[in-house]
This record gives sequence, C-alpha cells and structure tokens, in this order.
Amino acid sequence: MEQATANSPASGATDSGAFPIEQVRAQFPTLEREVNGVPLDYLDSGASSQRVLASIEAVADYERNHHSNVHRGSHTLSAEATELYEGARDTVARHLGAADRREVVFVRNATEALNLVARAWGDANVGAGDRILLTEMEHHSNLVPWQQLAERVGAKVEFAPIDDDGLLDMDALRIFLERGPKVLALAHVSNVLGTENPLAEISAMAHEAGAIVVADGAQGAPKMPVDVAALGVDFYAITGHKLYAPTGIGALWGKLDLLRAMPPFLGGGSMIRKVTREGTTYADVPARFEAGTPAIAQAVGMAAAIDWLDTTLGMDAVRGHEERVADYTLARVAEVPGLKVFGPPRGAGRLGPVSFEIDGIHAHDVSEILDRHGIAVRAGHHCAQVLMERLGITATARASFGVYTTTAEIDRLVDGLEDARRVFGL
Repeated sequence: MEQATANSPASGATDSGAFPIEQVRAQFPTLEREVNGVPLDYLDSGASSQRVLASIEAVADYERNHHSNVHRGSHTLSAEATELYEGARDTVARHLGAADRREVVFVRNATEALNLVARAWGDANVGAGDRILLTEMEHHSNLVPWQQLAERVGAKVEFAPIDDDGLLDMDALRIFLERGPKVLALAHVSNVLGTENPLAEISAMAHEAGAIVVADGAQGAPKMPVDVAALGVDFYAITGHKLYAPTGIGALWGKLDLLRAMPPFLGGGSMIRKVTREGTTYADVPARFEAGTPAIAQAVGMAAAIDWLDTTLGMDAVRGHEERVADYTLARVAEVPGLKVFGPPRGAGRLGPVSFEIDGIHAHDVSEILDRHGIAVRAGHHCAQVLMERLGITATARASFGVYTTTAEIDRLVDGLEDARRVFGL
C-alpha cells in the first residue's frame, strides 16, 4: 500500500481506493449521528474507539441465543457459551502471535492486566532494594501498579527519560539497564505523544541486562500488527474498548513459563483445582487468573472486532491508514498560528495521537469549542502526569484516530481550531 512521504501530507489518501474508508465507516453506527446539529467528527479513539457492527451483532447474538455460564454445565447453552468464550481466546491468541492459547488471560482491561503482572509476578520476584524501570511517557496504568509494588516490598522505581522530540533516549535507557532492574515496563505507543517504542530492540537490551519486559499495548495493538514473539516481550496487555470492541474486557498475554510460575491474582470459583478445609490447589493457566464468572459477552464482542480487523482490513493496512492520518494531521495543524504539537516530528517513529496546545487557550476550552462543531477530542493530562511534568505543561488537547478517520475530518478539526482562536480574539 502506498504511504505518505515524511515531507508532504497524504492529502486525500485516506479517502482513496487504497483504503476502503467509506465501507469501513459504514460499519460504525455511531458515526451516523449528529452532535450540535452537525455530523459527528470523532477524534477520541485513543480514549475509546467506536464499536464496530460485527462486535455489536456478535454480542447481541450471544445475549439473545447463547447466554449461560461457562465451564460449569453439561447442558447445551453452557456448552455453546463455553465454545464462544474459549473461541474468543483462540482469536486473541492468533491475533497476537501467541505460541499457546493458554498464554492469553482475559481481564477487564489493560489496566487490570498490568496490575495482574505487578501483583502476581512482581510480589514473587521483586524485593527490597530491587529496581523497577519505567519511562517518562507511561500512562498511569503502567506506573501506579509499579509504585505500589515498590511501596510493598521496598523496591525503587526509576524513569528512563525521553528527549525533546518525545522519543525514548536509548543511550540513557542503556545506562539505566546497566543498573540491573528486575523489570522494564513501557508503552508500545504513547497515548500522548504518538511515539512508537522499538520494542524488539528494547527487549533484547533488557533481557541482556536480566530484566523482563512488560509492554502496555493499549495504544499499540489497535494501530499495527502485533507479534509478541518478534517483539521479544514477556508480557503484553491489550484492551477491547480501544479495539472497536466493548468495554470491560481486555487480555494479558504472557509467556507460558512465567504465567505458570505466578501465584493467582484473585481467589474464588473457576481458578481452583481443589478446595478443602486445609487449603486450595490452583488450576493451570489461564484459569488460575480468571476467578469467578468472566465477561463472556464482552469477550465474544472483542473477538468479533479483532476478527473483523484481521480478515476485512488486515493490520498492515490499519497501520498504513494510521500513519497517513497522523502525517496529514501534523501537516494541517502546523498551519494554525500559536499551536504547538508535542511528540516526534512527522515520519520519526510517529503514529497517532496528536497532542497540542494553543497559546492563550486552555485545552479544555479548545475541546469545548470543538464540541460545538461536533468534533470530539480529549483534553487534560491523559493519565500521564509524569509526562506532563517532563513537558512542562498541565494539559493538552488530543486528537486520536481510528480506522474510520478521514482527512476531511482533520480539515474540520483545523477549521474548529481557527474558530477557537477567533473566539479568544487571537
């Protein structure tokens, strides 16, 4: 697929025959509505993507025809529900390139996945005086659980810095790794900067230093092909609501030997092998990490969305679309006087989202004025306050993209930003 160059915006590329944008948009019912009397321009997919029709219909079919508890009954509906739920695990495993379906653990979201690792692996492997290495660009979901672990066991949290372009400082990272951290936890793609971290290279460095690698894939997985073996990570977390699927479902992929060595995260039904008055023996993975009745309908919905991405579009095409939209956005917002973008420049390890500020206008005011035009963007610290401190700001406005985003919508964004400047007399 033809891609935009780093030096010129891919004007109209997302509306061409190279990517079936109109057919894609037809699969998202929410995009048909209006906001404030104009068509919705949804540029907040980094927070939650809209849900694809295939996922909506799969959930409806499950709820109407197959609903029952899983793994617990010999009747027809239970067998059907179990087949759908475990089939969803197979879909996620294939999508991530897992060597074994048992390496996929269903959780509520990427936040729970990362907490699971910090608790179940961290409590068993990190002790007093040990180092936990993060980066300055981490979402709170991949920061707070590690701080909590450090507080529990007396470990130390360190932060590998980013440079002024928003790229991870690889030389500094090597120095931090030479100190022998037990774990390196980092985002695949920054939810603020759009920075794509070179996970394969980083994983090799970390393993040479004796650290495991925990990747937050909440922003990476919706944008590109993910092959966990090629990336070399030890754990990878995804969430359904950024993958055009329901909320309340995500997955943790982990290497089978690591998962099997980890104690359970929660206790209750389903995660046991046998319970007696004297004690409990636990089930094998992934069941030992899926206590209680799971989010069955949501898992079915996530699998349907992933299958739609894989079979209808292909993740290489998804990535190409993301790159073109991000590049076009960076070129267009550069035309707005007083606007500053945070993150790498065009073509330099750069995907979406695009976070920015306009001199003289608070990010929340920008978002409110854009909403008057039917344009949805995010405003705030984006659950990345350490990064905000590094950037010397408290908030940004953020436009983030989906497979349905068009260049025409970016043009509307720029028109809305010009209106914000007029409102504030700039």
